[in-house]
Amino acid sequence: MAKKEEEKIKVDGKEIDTSKISFEEALNDLEIIVKKLETGEVPLDQAIEEFNNAMKLSKICNDKLKTAEESITKLVKDNNELEDFKIEE
Repeated sequence: MAKKEEEKIKVDGKEIDTSKISFEEALNDLEIIVKKLETGEVPLDQAIEEFNNAMKLSKICNDKLKTAEESITKLVKDNNELEDFKIEE
């Protein structure tokens, strides 16, 4: 399995390694950026950088949610084979 490339972004003055961030940390940092951008008091160049960081954090959150969803939609059979989990309505 390929190792995630280390990428650092700055959020609220702190440097964050996005390859090691948890879902909760990424979501919290994303909320910080959104609040900052919503003030309308961020210079354009900084707003563009903040937006790009927000997009990276959003992708991290989405990827982590997708991974979690995939892992909980599998059941392990008695013989240790994976089986898709289906809810019958």
